[in-house]
Amino acid sequence: MTDHLLSLITFFPLLGALFVLFIPKEDGGVMKGFTLAVTLVTFFLSLPLAFDNIFKVSGGMHYTEFIPWISIGDYFQMNYFVGIDGISLWLVLLTTFIMPIAVLSTWNAVEKNVKGFMALCLLLETAMLGAFISLDLFLFYIFWELMLIPMYFMIGIWGGGRRIYAAVKFFIYTAVGSLLMLVAIIYVYYYAVQSGINISGFSIIDFYKVDIPADLQTLLFMAFAFSFAIKVPMFPVHTWLPDAHTEAPTAGSVILAAILLKMGTYGYLRFAMPLFPDATQQFIPFLSLLCVIGIIYGALVAMMQDDVKKLVAYSSVSHLGFVMLGLFAMNMQGWAGGIIQMINHGISTGALFLIVGFIYERRHTREIKEFGGLAKQMPVFATIFLIITFSSIGLPGTNGFVGEFLVLMGAFESELRWYAIFATTGVIFAAVYMLWMFQRVMFGELKNPKNQNLKDLSAREITLMIPLLVFVFWIGFYPNTFFEKMNPAMEQLLHQVKGKHHVAVVETVSAQELASR
Repeated sequence: MTDHLLSLITFFPLLGALFVLFIPKEDGGVMKGFTLAVTLVTFFLSLPLAFDNIFKVSGGMHYTEFIPWISIGDYFQMNYFVGIDGISLWLVLLTTFIMPIAVLSTWNAVEKNVKGFMALCLLLETAMLGAFISLDLFLFYIFWELMLIPMYFMIGIWGGGRRIYAAVKFFIYTAVGSLLMLVAIIYVYYYAVQSGINISGFSIIDFYKVDIPADLQTLLFMAFAFSFAIKVPMFPVHTWLPDAHTEAPTAGSVILAAILLKMGTYGYLRFAMPLFPDATQQFIPFLSLLCVIGIIYGALVAMMQDDVKKLVAYSSVSHLGFVMLGLFAMNMQGWAGGIIQMINHGISTGALFLIVGFIYERRHTREIKEFGGLAKQMPVFATIFLIITFSSIGLPGTNGFVGEFLVLMGAFESELRWYAIFATTGVIFAAVYMLWMFQRVMFGELKNPKNQNLKDLSAREITLMIPLLVFVFWIGFYPNTFFEKMNPAMEQLLHQVKGKHHVAVVETVSAQELASR
């Protein structure tokens, strides 16, 4: 079973989506229950990965599968080549962990066309998992593009009043970046073939061995970097995100924030930086500047928001700027902070969007001025909201502190120390806008009559939040649970990016040899 475990985890949701289509449309509750069951089974299927100690001792790819897929003589070859290391491991687990929570959040929120929404959720899970496990660059691109379709329809059909505008904007931004990346992928393959190196299709492990001239690296890196920057999103190509988050249904916002945005940060880490190490070094000062601008800009704009959901959306721009700054520090501290912050952002910001969804279901408004004094009426809600707020601002003892501390330490110990000094202001601003928002919503007098009969969180809503709260403190107090499996993979990948002679991330073997182990 372990020989095909990744494929089973990845395609089980797709199989579930096909079954959903055969459930009568009148049975909305059955469809929701079935979809929840599929996502839970997928999560439990992925759990053995978390307990496998091979990631502690080896930074290479594990659970690899290699199947020839498309072959046109000696001219073109594409393979189904998948595997994970200690980095992608946690992103796969984050995906399978978040999806049941996202589905459960739809119980009262999605009432129209339930069949379509549930099928799209499962299709999206397959696409996201496929992107994280792909070791063939063209296969990655297929999953990358597949993600666009479900999210576009989730925003466009089940979103808010400006859903069409937000969905189209999301589609255009992502599609433009994807086309540039496709051209670059094809050219990398063409150059690898012309270089005479024995490659297996679009295997990134083989591509890592291709010595691309610096000037060509610059052009190819720009194409990859632009595409991934849109998905992160980095300043100034972030403008699609606030609209998408604000208009998306709660489950869509949770998936978008917790998982989908990590495709951009992961893309830099797995593809853009190791494939084009010289160009990476060349662009680090400029991209780091964009990170710092994004950190400060996102925080300042968040402070100006009257809509809670839009505030959280702009906070994502700021938080993901920290992730990218850690990656551009090009050292173990920065990378550890950046990667763990990917997970932290998925947990904390995903939880914030759930919280916004809870209050919106009760009041059908997200305007901060409409609230005040809710802590008296909803004490459980207020307690959970406070913990997640502390997590988001990086209070010691919570997950956010670990990531931000390591990112800043990594940046200070690199050539980015001046960038780090300015980035620290983002931490201060985050505390200001998050605590200001919490204070206005939770404290004060319960003056608005519409808030005086609000019910506290239900058992279902508390169930949604408990797993997220567990990881807030688990990562805050025991982060080594994650780092001990990341470290070998980070060391190998960092060696590839920083190596003067473009040393491969894994042993210099062909894709077939690796997959046959």
